[in-house]
Amino acid sequence: MGEIDPAFIQATDQRPKLNPTNPVADEIPIIDLSVLSSPDETRKVVSEIGHACKSWGFFQVINHGVPLELARKIEEVAKTFFELPAEEKKKVKRDMVNALGYHDGENTKNVRDWKEVFDFLVEDESLVPASPEPDDKELRKLTNQWPQYPPEFREVCQEYARAVEKLAYKLLGLIALGLDQPENRFNDYFKDQQTSMVRFNHYPPCPFPHLALGVGRHKDAGALTVLAQDDVGGLEVKRKSDGEWIPVTPTPNAYIINVGDIVQVWSNDKYESVEHRVVVNSEKERFSVPFFFFPAHHVMVKPLEELLSDENPAKYREYNWGKFYATRNRSDFKKQEVENIQIHHFRLPE
Repeated sequence: MGEIDPAFIQATDQRPKLNPTNPVADEIPIIDLSVLSSPDETRKVVSEIGHACKSWGFFQVINHGVPLELARKIEEVAKTFFELPAEEKKKVKRDMVNALGYHDGENTKNVRDWKEVFDFLVEDESLVPASPEPDDKELRKLTNQWPQYPPEFREVCQEYARAVEKLAYKLLGLIALGLDQPENRFNDYFKDQQTSMVRFNHYPPCPFPHLALGVGRHKDAGALTVLAQDDVGGLEVKRKSDGEWIPVTPTPNAYIINVGDIVQVWSNDKYESVEHRVVVNSEKERFSVPFFFFPAHHVMVKPLEELLSDENPAKYREYNWGKFYATRNRSDFKKQEVENIQIHHFRLPE
């Protein structure tokens, strides 16, 4: 079997239990969006989503409106791209300046992930701060890199991104209603140079699934993540009640939704961004396609004033999304000497 590169080896306390002695029956909720035409049913769905955001930070949606044929096409182009020779993929390799395109050396919490990825912006190009320094006002342009092969790659990617973006707006509206806010409360944060992106993840079979992870434990920094996954499975969510890692069983034609750090801050901790990770296996490759719903670079993130009171004071100081993105954007290329910036750095003392 050979030896594993030490860069992939997880700390002992982070290694997965591949065959737990007590399989867990608990599952994240599955919510049907087909009933939203009726006001009573909409209220029910809003309540279900709100409960899921509080209890799990995760839920699945079915009958979501993204065409199944389009979902199949995006999986096909992703697989075709990852099957290309390494030299071809590296023609669109990302670097320290442009973090879009192909990458096969990502670190999560200073341990290398067992995967390769391809990232692209929903907007095709966007502006972000040139540096994380607070006084540096310079912006830099992020531009998508598109491979030559397969020839339909760009067109399918852009069509898919728009369809899932529509779903993300719908979900964000339902979350806003659950916070007793207007359905369009958050929409303006994503207008004018949103930084949302789509990622293709490919997790090859791993000869050492007890030592490595496809993605180490982490929380998502954005507002929402809308994830398509194949039938192999591997995503695990840290259950809030006891800290156990709960596998998310693949549901045909469903999307897995999780609230990110931004929604946690907007909701002033009513909803929580929850840790998750990806385990790998020695037999089957796995593919997933997350859509990360990110606001525009100029957006200041802070608890919604409408939710605050003497009994519920702000738990976070405001921060600029673009500067936060600029720090995180370059931090997964190499090991960090200091801890990567997280939202707890903005938490106010109680």
